[in-house]
Amino acid sequence: MEKIGVIGCGTMGHSIALSAAWAGYDVIMQGVDSADIDRGLASMHGKLQVLIQNGLIAEVESQRIQSSVQTTTSIVEVVEDRTFIIEAIPENIELKKRIFKQLDSLCEVDVILASNTSALSPTEIASETNHPERTVITHFWHPAHLIPLVEVVRGEQTNDHTVERALKLMVEMNKKPIEVKKEAPGFVGNRLQFALLREAQHILEEGIASKEDIDAAVVYSIGRRLPVTGPILSADMGGLDVYTDISNYLYNHLSTATQSTPSMAKLVNKGKFGNKTGEGYYKWDASFSEEVNSAREKELIRYLKQDMGLN
Repeated sequence: MEKIGVIGCGTMGHSIALSAAWAGYDVIMQGVDSADIDRGLASMHGKLQVLIQNGLIAEVESQRIQSSVQTTTSIVEVVEDRTFIIEAIPENIELKKRIFKQLDSLCEVDVILASNTSALSPTEIASETNHPERTVITHFWHPAHLIPLVEVVRGEQTNDHTVERALKLMVEMNKKPIEVKKEAPGFVGNRLQFALLREAQHILEEGIASKEDIDAAVVYSIGRRLPVTGPILSADMGGLDVYTDISNYLYNHLSTATQSTPSMAKLVNKGKFGNKTGEGYYKWDASFSEEVNSAREKELIRYLKQDMGLN
């Protein structure tokens, strides 16, 4: 069994630590200071309470999970006796390169160094290390304790042993890992997600439909179907002859934009970032934010209970 260290206890770090502890691992989680750690532990406790309320765990299991996560503010301590390090710090390539250079000097050569980056190059992250073959991406999706997918991405020098250990650990953490065989910007999930977002922005920009109807078109159609059949399997089911004909006609009319649309750029320039600022495309007052976030969490928990055979 791997001994896991998590660097970072913010949005992703504490949720990854929770996932590992839930799967039976003892975890050491590092934060920048005591206040950072306190916030991470408080967020973890809140998530555990939701899991209890939804029948995913009992109170005694929550206590075990919390006791399985030790904390420190020291990089040296978080890697001591660890065999698998997962970095979950902000998406800044220079910061990640410095951290991985430090980790490379602190850890024995058989320790796996994994980054939770959602888009940055594993080759570049490992570029200042002496052992780039043991660096890999393990991209957990937010919220990490509820979303099964983890993208395991190899860099140019990542060896097979590193990938195999990462995939094995993710399975043991009850995740659904995929192997990204060749690094590419956005990996797999974000390339698909942002292709959909680009077309949604284009439809809105062209005045074809309202933002509410664009969202509804996804929620009540492909959103219902894709949990069972992904896009390629859906094409097989529908008939590749039909999908080829539609593709040949429709692709000429789809967005080929290389940047975000003017309407989104205008909102950003006005400081309207969405939920975090109270307004974006939608108005995010406290009640609307609670409603949307709770509904999404409830649906993710429903699927997780199904995966666990609890429904």
